[in-house]
Amino acid sequence: MDKKGRNIAVRLRYDGTRYHGWQIQKTEATVAQTVEDAFARVCGHAVKVTGCGRTDAGVHAEKYCANFRTDCPIPTDRLPFAVNAYLPDDIAAVDATDAPEDFNAILSCRKKEYTYRIYNSRFRDPFYRDRAYFYPAALNVEKMAEAARMFVGTHDFAAVRSVGTETKTTVRTVYYYEVERHGDIIALRVCADGFLYNMARAMAGTLIYVSEGKIEAGEIQELLKRRDRRLTGPTVPAQGLYMTDIWYDGAVGEMMKR
Repeated sequence: MDKKGRNIAVRLRYDGTRYHGWQIQKTEATVAQTVEDAFARVCGHAVKVTGCGRTDAGVHAEKYCANFRTDCPIPTDRLPFAVNAYLPDDIAAVDATDAPEDFNAILSCRKKEYTYRIYNSRFRDPFYRDRAYFYPAALNVEKMAEAARMFVGTHDFAAVRSVGTETKTTVRTVYYYEVERHGDIIALRVCADGFLYNMARAMAGTLIYVSEGKIEAGEIQELLKRRDRRLTGPTVPAQGLYMTDIWYDGAVGEMMKR
């Protein structure tokens, strides 16, 4: 394929329940492979899609950005309609735009927001089975919110990441971390310039430990300084995690706001 083809950015939504994450794997169904196969059918050639992040197996996305190159003549605003005809009903393209030549969905990203949802009720709800983490014991939202604020700022987050993808540094900047209850759903909403492997899920588990009295909110920054994963909370299950926002400059940023 001609490298000088159009660089297209597309906004996606997906339910990650049936997929082994975003990243293409040899033997497992993934979101990226499914999206590539659908665009290949639309464009008439092999398509390589670059995603904005490696969401894990079972993780969902309310907003996700990917880009690919094509010489396909279909107008950009018609591409979502065309590709949705070939996508399964748990993945949808909802917008597309022509991106700058040097745009890359992961490298051009300025910041991301993840939301972790806990179904906090005495009885499970089958409709949230793959959409939220069922936690039947009472949770103290005020304590969790106080602890969440301790993560805000620029810190070394090695204490809340799992061994996985290697990175040059474990320092990240968290811009906000908010905890809100809406009925039986507790939403943990965190925005950062980047996330380490399982960082959002380990942070959520740490907030649960604070609610349970196993960690004090005021201890969190000291635990971060110690960089010891064993001292913080567990990595909570994947089905409660959603990518809920992502920021870019220019035309792609405007598309993500629509």
